[in-house]
Amino acid sequence: MDILIMVGQLILGLTILVGLHELGHMLTAKWFGMRVEKYAIGFPPKIFSKKIGETEYMLGMIPLGGFVKISGMVDESMDTEALKEEPKPWEFRAKPAWQRLIVMMGGIIVNVITGIVIYIALTYNYGEQYTPISEVKYGIVPNEIGQDIGFQTGDKVVAVNGKELERFEDIRSMEALLGRNSYYTVERNGQLVDLKVPVDLMDKLADDKSSVFFVEPRTPFKVGQVVKGSPAAKAGLEAGDFITMINSESVKFFHEFQEALKDNAGKAVSMTVERNEKLVKLKVNVDEDGTIGFRAEPLLQTATRDFSLSESIPLGTNQAFGVITANLKGFGKIFRGEVSASKSLSGPIGIAQIFGDTFSWYKFWSITAMLSMVLAFMNFLPIPALDGGHVVFLTYEMISGRKPSDNFLENAQKVGMVLLLGLMAFAIFNDVFKIIF
Repeated sequence: MDILIMVGQLILGLTILVGLHELGHMLTAKWFGMRVEKYAIGFPPKIFSKKIGETEYMLGMIPLGGFVKISGMVDESMDTEALKEEPKPWEFRAKPAWQRLIVMMGGIIVNVITGIVIYIALTYNYGEQYTPISEVKYGIVPNEIGQDIGFQTGDKVVAVNGKELERFEDIRSMEALLGRNSYYTVERNGQLVDLKVPVDLMDKLADDKSSVFFVEPRTPFKVGQVVKGSPAAKAGLEAGDFITMINSESVKFFHEFQEALKDNAGKAVSMTVERNEKLVKLKVNVDEDGTIGFRAEPLLQTATRDFSLSESIPLGTNQAFGVITANLKGFGKIFRGEVSASKSLSGPIGIAQIFGDTFSWYKFWSITAMLSMVLAFMNFLPIPALDGGHVVFLTYEMISGRKPSDNFLENAQKVGMVLLLGLMAFAIFNDVFKIIF
């Protein structure tokens, strides 16, 4: 069932985005009087098709893409027979370069608009939930990656790149993770200490399958829901209890409690809890995986800020274009050799894992908005067979006044298809490799 939820979200998200992308090409082509022969979501074999007017609308069985077939255009179908004849008035190649340019940009523009609209809607409907840095008064606890950066348990992070923190979540902002010469400023024993962000931090985070975060707040907690039949339930642990001691070790923060259970995995421990202002001693058998079966309720207060529609529009727009900026910075790090392409790039399997095995509309639309902006960015890359490749050739034609020959465009399309198929094969193999190893 978990896999079905992941795959279902991937297919739904891609169907929406690809459908809108190709719709952008189709509508602009029809606007300029070009004949659209086929509008397809997914690739053959065919599940369903219906011809309306001059256009066949098709749903394919392979859901990882789609296409629009415009008469007189050299595209991924490599159907070049019609190019041997004189251009017809309704063909792509018969239209002015500026019209062809708008058609090729149509899909990218629609994806950008889609991403912006979703981010605006999410901002307006859900607002912003965050942890004020003032709530992290007990400092942070780093994992191994955080320790490698130089963080120590109890550090209070006060600034990123010299900018004072207001929200704890900004510690993991793209500005911090992908910026050049980024650094954190922490308060430690009354002194301010700067910690440089290593250039390969993203690689290390990609390798860390146990946690996507390298620092967490030191969090006081109480017992939430206790799982029926679990060791915690059998021992008499109740919701609302405060765990104060494991054996002879004092426990104040959740990470201390986790470490104490891990050290006693598979053993019985003595647990002291505070219940209704009284101390109660319990005997608990710890499972082999270092758990006892309850949900912890953190005692840090989060804040929610609501936004009006007029506030949501610029905030959502900035968030959408922030995805583009993050991609540019990410590619820059790859080209400079600061991060590994194999650890940074994901294919369909990796994207499905991003959606996760649980479903919430907020998370689904957040990821779909992000993917819409990524799709626009990737399609704008100047690679033949992508929209960006067509844009390059059309821009050259508009500036020079000379149109590239059909033979050149056909060969460029072939080269682009080889590059894209190779990239797709690499991404899928890379996803499988990361799962296995």
